[in-house]
Amino acid sequence: MKSSRQWVSYFRENLEIKRIDWQQHASLTENELQTILKSMQAWQLGETSDGKNLLKACSSYAERISDPYYLKAMQLFIKEEQKHGNNLGRYLDLIGQPRIQKNWGDTLFRIVRHINNSMEWWTIAVIIIESAAQIFYQSLKDTTGCKLLKQICTDILIDEAKHIQFQQERLTIIFRSKTIICRRISYYWYKYFFLFVSIVVWAAHKKIFKAGGNSFKNYYSKMKYKSVKTIGKLKCEMEEKYILQPS
Repeated sequence: MKSSRQWVSYFRENLEIKRIDWQQHASLTENELQTILKSMQAWQLGETSDGKNLLKACSSYAERISDPYYLKAMQLFIKEEQKHGNNLGRYLDLIGQPRIQKNWGDTLFRIVRHINNSMEWWTIAVIIIESAAQIFYQSLKDTTGCKLLKQICTDILIDEAKHIQFQQERLTIIFRSKTIICRRISYYWYKYFFLFVSIVVWAAHKKIFKAGGNSFKNYYSKMKYKSVKTIGKLKCEMEEKYILQPS
């Protein structure tokens, strides 16, 4: 498990890496455009969030646990997400398509963000969205023959793997601070919330998931696997806590 200071170093270094050759020509077939445009516009909008509410929750949490480096790491995490949004936006500009300002999924998520001031719930929500993003961007990459768009997707996929690790480590820290009863309640709530949001994401972007070779069964199976790799790790923490308690 990395320290917050180590995550700050990682994000700073990673933000300097250039993986996209913008000299390449942006090209999509008409069929590709019809398949991916709406979903790509929606994800571009979501990736460009300023993270104001997340940073507010993070600032309060970092102060409470006396870890200012965690706040800095979160700021860099958001900057990396915005990089993804900027790259998708730049691509939309190149193919002559608009950057949208409103989407029902993004609006719903923004409403939830405005009422959420818990670092715990921010963390689990980001883990779920980042997990779905891995399947989304792989589907987008597999759907298109455009080399530039494939590079954009590859860059995002590389980043997302570390993003999930960053958030999962924080969720583990938060989980360990709970009582035994609260751990059990939280574990099952995380688990079912993960699967519920997974279904919502499928409903919003099933066209591109299918184009990328994912039936609902395949997509849901992948999300369940991702749930086991993130939320499932907490079950060991929960069971270990029981073992350590005196009889």
